[in-house]
Amino acid sequence: MDNTTHDLAGNTVWRMGFGAMQLPGPGVFGPPRDRDTAVAVLRRAVAAGVNHIDTAQFYGPDVANDLIHDALHPYPEDLVLVSKVGATRDATGSWLPAQRPEELRAGVHANLKSLGLESVHVVNLRRHPGSVVPLDEQLDAMIELREEGLIGGIGLSSVTLDEYRLARSRTEIACVQNAFNLADRSGQDVLDATRDDGVAYVPFFPLGSAFNAENPVLGAASVTGAARRLGVTPAQVALAWLVHLAPNVLLIPGTSSPSHLEENLAAAEVILDQAALDEIG
Repeated sequence: MDNTTHDLAGNTVWRMGFGAMQLPGPGVFGPPRDRDTAVAVLRRAVAAGVNHIDTAQFYGPDVANDLIHDALHPYPEDLVLVSKVGATRDATGSWLPAQRPEELRAGVHANLKSLGLESVHVVNLRRHPGSVVPLDEQLDAMIELREEGLIGGIGLSSVTLDEYRLARSRTEIACVQNAFNLADRSGQDVLDATRDDGVAYVPFFPLGSAFNAENPVLGAASVTGAARRLGVTPAQVALAWLVHLAPNVLLIPGTSSPSHLEENLAAAEVILDQAALDEIG
């Protein structure tokens, strides 16, 4: 592998992946605004070399997985699909925890059905803040699912450093997916630990949360200034900064826009100079 790729559950993936969260309708709920465009975005991403797609059955719900299946099945041999369990949606689109072992198992089966797979390459266990279900019980369920061949690798999402270390003491961890961007570096300790361990780190909300009215990442003076000077976009600066942080960082910027997809993919070629890195800090 070179510095443009990294291992993910025994698979070599390009560090610029794609996140399917923005493919469903507003609030990650309901059908896409334009189904044909959503399918085209997925096909273009794979044609451009993306071989790591992040999704979840509860994106929609069902919508993101159905789009992936319709756009890409039968899947290319090198395409790694990563999903997650630990949450569900109600009829209004509210996000609800689904943390019990039997709910994790049901979530994996739902992903298998909607994606048309016999085994999902990686499934992230998304820890719900304040979950009353012990992590050990959840890990037992995930390990069983892997031993049964229903998942290839176990990932973690929204975990603390202590939770990551506990999980690593129990079993092999394929990746960690936590919120991280240049405006929110509260998870630096987990990023540092995964880098030391050689475990893939997948920051979600790499360009800031889509649920916030104001974006502290793309609107940061350091980002907009560097973008103007380097002749690139603020989004490309923010993504290039994450790639620069550590060799185990895998990006999954999501979009339903063909033009934004091309912008994100081109960020893989952006090299930040020392002046930009110093300014961003």
